[in-house]
Amino acid sequence: MSFTITPVPGQERYERIAREGEAAVRRWRKPPIAPYLFILPAIALLVFWIYRPLIETFQLSFYHWNLLPTAPKQPAGLSNYTALFHDRELGKAVINTILYIAAFLVCSVILPLVIALMSRRVSGRARTIYQALVFVPFLVTPVATSAVWRWLFDPYDGVIVVVLRKGFGIDIGSVFRSDHGALIAIIIIVGWQMLGFGVLVMTAGMAGISPDYAEAASVDGASNSTILRRITVPLLSPTILFLALMTILLSAQWTYPMIDVLTQGGPDNATTNIYYLLYEIAFNNFDAGMAGAAGTVFFLVFGAIAVLLVKLSDKLAFYDN
Repeated sequence: MSFTITPVPGQERYERIAREGEAAVRRWRKPPIAPYLFILPAIALLVFWIYRPLIETFQLSFYHWNLLPTAPKQPAGLSNYTALFHDRELGKAVINTILYIAAFLVCSVILPLVIALMSRRVSGRARTIYQALVFVPFLVTPVATSAVWRWLFDPYDGVIVVVLRKGFGIDIGSVFRSDHGALIAIIIIVGWQMLGFGVLVMTAGMAGISPDYAEAASVDGASNSTILRRITVPLLSPTILFLALMTILLSAQWTYPMIDVLTQGGPDNATTNIYYLLYEIAFNNFDAGMAGAAGTVFFLVFGAIAVLLVKLSDKLAFYDN
């Protein structure tokens, strides 16, 4: 006598789900190690060169120390932060930093947008040469750039000074010894360098926009200004926001080498910024504790600005999906 076992409805499906669950559990218990080994060197370098100094800076902000290895660190509590916010030079440095950011937003966002739009009318090899000439200043080292501009603005035989004096009857004198002149000169020099980077990024962003949108809009009767306002600029919004984010967060770093070489923050702190003030506190005044407090405050402020800008860019950026 033979018996036939009739399978329960859905039994095969339940068994297959059970096998897949067991396989998933086994995979979860044995995670792959190779991907983590690939990123381990990068993580180790980040920890050693970025996160460890950040932690040490935060710890140092609660001590008095003159940077001498033989001198002991004296506990200071919150006195370094109190002294920092009562420092008269801090207000001037913050104001100058804001002025630099506002000026560089024009040089690294607005002007590159205009130049990138105009360069679309240039085609062939001439366009490549044109873009290369605009980008070259960004490749020049800040020290070499400062030396050249110091010669151009020399009060006696500088090319710019002589041309303005003999050609237009304008005597600008010693630019780097004038409060407003030195500030404007730093803005012009750094803006001239950053212009090439902004043009390169903006041109790359425009290259990613499909020409079909403009062609379709022109067929429907849209003017060039309408296409620019309603199609090109919205599709460039991620690039524009990226450049704005870079400018706001890095303007103080871009200006530091020029300030150090050309003006040393003068005259009368007219060209200083928060990073140069941080350098002066640490290595001119030998106050490592107050410098640690300044570095901690600047890090927290710029970190909060970065988070805010990233969230804002997620809402304002328009992507071609």
